[in-house]
Amino acid sequence: MASINELCKIAVEEIEHALAVGIVDLSSGLLLGVHHTIPYFTPNFLNAVAAAAVDMFRGQSISAVEAQYSESQSGSTNALREAYLGTTKTYHFMSIIPGKKNALAILISNKNIS
Repeated sequence: MASINELCKIAVEEIEHALAVGIVDLSSGLLLGVHHTIPYFTPNFLNAVAAAAVDMFRGQSISAVEAQYSESQSGSTNALREAYLGTTKTYHFMSIIPGKKNALAILISNKNIS
């Protein structure tokens, strides 16, 4: 069985315009696996991206919004499933991995992706 890092590498190699793929544990904030082709993606940078993703999906602000949402939607918690961010040169796609409520996949691509 392939490791998470190997699976991330395969994804980067097979997804056209992919620059990086990572898996983040949303309960601990740990980067479980990553592969990238960008020299300035240092371990510190990657850990900062993982921490930001945890804040977006499980942080205090989103938790407060989801608590209010769950009151009106019959107890729905951790309702945020996907997010997209754009920079001047890249797209960042994030999605909870189906069946793994605390695992988040992040794909960073250049803006040429279709």
